[in-house]
Amino acid sequence: MLVFAHLSDIHLDGSPRSADRARAVMDHLDALPYDLAAVLVTGDIADHGLPAEYEEAREILASRHPVLICPGNHDVRGAFREVLLGEPAADGPVNQVLRTEGAVVALCDSSVPGKDEGRLDDETLAWLESVLAGTPEDVPVLVAFHHPPAVLHVPLVDAIRQFDEERLAALVTRHPNIAALLCGHAHTPAATTFAGRPLVVAPGVVSTVKLPWEPGEILDHTLPPALAFHVLDDDRRLTTHYRITG
Repeated sequence: MLVFAHLSDIHLDGSPRSADRARAVMDHLDALPYDLAAVLVTGDIADHGLPAEYEEAREILASRHPVLICPGNHDVRGAFREVLLGEPAADGPVNQVLRTEGAVVALCDSSVPGKDEGRLDDETLAWLESVLAGTPEDVPVLVAFHHPPAVLHVPLVDAIRQFDEERLAALVTRHPNIAALLCGHAHTPAATTFAGRPLVVAPGVVSTVKLPWEPGEILDHTLPPALAFHVLDDDRRLTTHYRITG
């Protein structure tokens, strides 16, 4: 059994509020008596893509657990790479893989520079195909990115979701060892399916999007930060628990 923590949309903007909420989540994880397989952070790390925001993120997201981070639509690839990952600045997609004992996590860059909606470009899909080709068929794979590739029935989110998703669906269909797909962007916990596999959405740390049938402003900054715990068992079945941390 492997346990992954999954958080998203911390939107660090230099304010104490966003930093405190992100720290509350990371403090919760570091206080766990159990060593996690990894902490997955699915995008919108910085609110404006500024180097100073990534410097703050590098400090806040440091953990005793392995941490894997991908960009969202608010992130800027060059500064993300240079400041947060310690790599040379570059404009290409930021794709990363983590091979743990018993599973593989492929974290894909679904951001499209200058746009709010997402898409997996040809380079990323080819990279993901190569990761899967290099993974034994009996090893489960979690594929994660920022933008959900399916309608969540939240108009604000659905208008800027991941598009051209049929290419990803075809890839998923070819690889039965993909156990689940994980994402953020929606600022609300959700679970559905995509290409016959679980698609699980992390809650937003900085804020929560209200559902269309709920009262009040669509973006709620008063609800506490939350995260997801994904349990991948020996039968490659994924179970998700959501936890409020603030």
